[in-house]
Amino acid sequence: MGFWDVLFGRSKPVRPDLDQLFALPSAAITLQAAIGFTPTGEGSVCFAAIEGGAFAHVQQEVQALLTTDSERGDAPVEFSRDTYGYSWLLSRRPPDDLPALVSDLHAVNTSLQDSGFGPHLLCSLVTFHDAELRPLALVYLYKRGTFYPFAPLPGNTRDNPLELQVKAVLKDDLRIEQDLSRWFPLWSAPGL
Repeated sequence: MGFWDVLFGRSKPVRPDLDQLFALPSAAITLQAAIGFTPTGEGSVCFAAIEGGAFAHVQQEVQALLTTDSERGDAPVEFSRDTYGYSWLLSRRPPDDLPALVSDLHAVNTSLQDSGFGPHLLCSLVTFHDAELRPLALVYLYKRGTFYPFAPLPGNTRDNPLELQVKAVLKDDLRIEQDLSRWFPLWSAPGL
């Protein structure tokens, strides 16, 4: 960081550390022990779609990589587009195989990043629920290198007390995003 950056209050952006995703299985154990939320076996990667042959080729490679996994069984990888025009890849695994799900998400992020599409990656999420089937997602912000909880309620509202509780419970397991204004709602995200 240079003199002018310090003078004008600019800081270097945090470099994405995709290996942070591998902290999710241990965080899931903490989450289950502390407040009873367990993995659903579903996770998603969100990225800004790009038109063109190179991106379509990478998308096909990612889908082929994940669908040829013999342990996946009948759980296909699904691509979708939301109402804002963002693309989502949804991966499903057995709920008790969170490490495999995290590996899927890491592979997708890495493939897109290594192909030059890293700036188009937005976030990845893994979903959980409790005994009452309340949904919860742990969201990894690619450009910030941090996680935050998202707990949607019916009617496009959020369970803010639960989100803050999850933040407190996981503060030693994950790099939690401290700026609450960056805890973006992901209404109708695949897997939620």
